[in-house]
Amino acid sequence: MNRFLGIEIGGTKLQIVAGDETATISERLRFSISPTAGAKGIRQQIETGLAALLEKTKVAAIGVGFGGPVDWQTGEICCSHQIPGWSEFPIAQWLESLSAVPVFVDNDANVAALGEAIHGAGAGCNPVFYVTLGSGVGGGMVVDQKIYHGAKPGESEIGHVRLDKTGTIVESRCSGWAVDKRVRAVVGEHPGCALSQLIGSAAGNEARFLKAALDQNDSIARRIVDETADDLAFGLSHVTHLFHPEKIILGGGLSLIGEPLRAAVGGSLSRYVMEAFTPRPQVVLSQLGEDAVTIGALELARSRSLK
Repeated sequence: MNRFLGIEIGGTKLQIVAGDETATISERLRFSISPTAGAKGIRQQIETGLAALLEKTKVAAIGVGFGGPVDWQTGEICCSHQIPGWSEFPIAQWLESLSAVPVFVDNDANVAALGEAIHGAGAGCNPVFYVTLGSGVGGGMVVDQKIYHGAKPGESEIGHVRLDKTGTIVESRCSGWAVDKRVRAVVGEHPGCALSQLIGSAAGNEARFLKAALDQNDSIARRIVDETADDLAFGLSHVTHLFHPEKIILGGGLSLIGEPLRAAVGGSLSRYVMEAFTPRPQVVLSQLGEDAVTIGALELARSRSLK
């Protein structure tokens, strides 16, 4: 059975995993990223981790999920919105020089979509749309078990879908930073609510307290989740009317809110999609969680190396 490596390069973490043709992870290296070290620092970490895994494992190919726009055909990074020093870097060529095996690169949301569609919550469904709710909002679509790629330079940019004619976009309402901002504003008006008490003096990433507040039946937390879900569902209604995916998968940090978020998105989506589109797409939570990109990267290496 062939072996593969999968690499996830994000704004806060770097993961390198080894796995087999079933995308089962057997070994994992995880590194914290220092933004001040830039892309050069990340490349040094990759070199170290890659050498360690290749010394123990012979691999047939490497797949990479990168947190930013890439040219998937050439394996070149277009830019990074979080870490400087990546623009126009030929990462596939560089990794091939270090490993002597084929390297395939794609945007991390596309790679996560591939992982979920084949090995996660979307297995057996077609098409599958994946949306990641993190520091930004990204999307990826898989059709016939392959990543859908539109004409250059963009594809599946659900985060930049407009919610109105003034320029409000999904990302400005549903990303982690947007929900953090909404939480701060609302709890400022309701300092006695359970959500406010849970946050206390914590500063930043306030959205992480929403689930605990919901567990306490806090109406303020429920309001924030419902408003966020409604905005996201409206954006996803455009995806549905254009492509009618069989499943829509919610991933990323905000998806950890869990069933309350999933149910609210699913309910709102039904209201925004025309009756003729029945049955509606099934809205589900990510099954692979933090391994969506790494498992997707293993699948990318396997499927692309077969061509």
